[in-house]
Amino acid sequence: MQHLPIRVLVVDDSDIIRRLLTEILNSDPGIVVVGAAADAFEAKALVNKLQPDVITLDVEMPEVDGIRFLEVLMKVRPTPVIMISTLTRSKADITLRALELGAVDYIAKPIVDDIAVFQRYSGTVINKVKMAAKSHVGHATKPPKAPAQLASRTNRVIAIGASTGGTEAIAHVLQQLPASHFAVVMTQHMPAGFTTTYADRLTRNTGFTVIEAQGGELVRPGYAYLAPGGYHMRVKRKGNELYTEVFDGEKVSGHKPSVDVLFDSVASEIGKFAMATLLTGMGKDGAQGLKKIQDSGGFTVAQDESTCVVFGMPRAAIELGAANAVVSLENIGETLIESLAPKSEN
Repeated sequence: MQHLPIRVLVVDDSDIIRRLLTEILNSDPGIVVVGAAADAFEAKALVNKLQPDVITLDVEMPEVDGIRFLEVLMKVRPTPVIMISTLTRSKADITLRALELGAVDYIAKPIVDDIAVFQRYSGTVINKVKMAAKSHVGHATKPPKAPAQLASRTNRVIAIGASTGGTEAIAHVLQQLPASHFAVVMTQHMPAGFTTTYADRLTRNTGFTVIEAQGGELVRPGYAYLAPGGYHMRVKRKGNELYTEVFDGEKVSGHKPSVDVLFDSVASEIGKFAMATLLTGMGKDGAQGLKKIQDSGGFTVAQDESTCVVFGMPRAAIELGAANAVVSLENIGETLIESLAPKSEN
């Protein structure tokens, strides 16, 4: 059976960027650029006329910017959108806002003065468009449940891993947890410069104080420690205390930071008291690490397909048999908490 090509609309106020993206995407036989728009008004008309499968959208455009256009689009005709942004700290908050509104992913504006870099960029753009075409957008996420109260006074560490779609998924999980009983360590695939801004947003929107880890932080309840962009993070036990370690190194499972690096350390340092959840994301990072946590006696949860933006990482974990539970996003916190309830003896 022959699959129809993915139909893409390119929206950018720069004629050079429009032409470059069109050339890159049309170079793949599985993709066809059906239109290009220079502003939001032209884009609106082309969306209605062409009904594209995926849209690449410039964050900064004259008159009506990409964020406002995205907000309207997701209410009227939910469509997978990849934001084209300058990946700098100053633009991080805008890009994170786009993900909050429903954009699937983001990518830097193309760099053309280095052939090798441009070729890698081209491959990334093509892969992200193909991923976006398979993503779930427009499904309503139920409001997070209020944090449940624990009967036990035991404090626990929860490890979270996520990629595409994870910025909002992580926020939902944190909102479901009583911060006074949990410390959280987490890896979200994200470039350098974004994680500081993301940590600040999570602090504002959840009950946790979220810190971009620098290494050496004591892991304690009420705090969530986020792996910094471009570095790996793991946990290390010293006596009865647990600390973060941040270090450089090769990519693991295709990523830096890597979820597998964090989960492996949680399995070895926390063992049977470990708790972990693997959320939405493309690829397999975290699947092997989740299995190690399970094998060490820890409790593991994978996000289900219906609430994932991209059902890649959780699917890989489920196929390995690494998840003790597979649940919807709105039930992950409750599932983790319920796992701590004393088991009744029959």
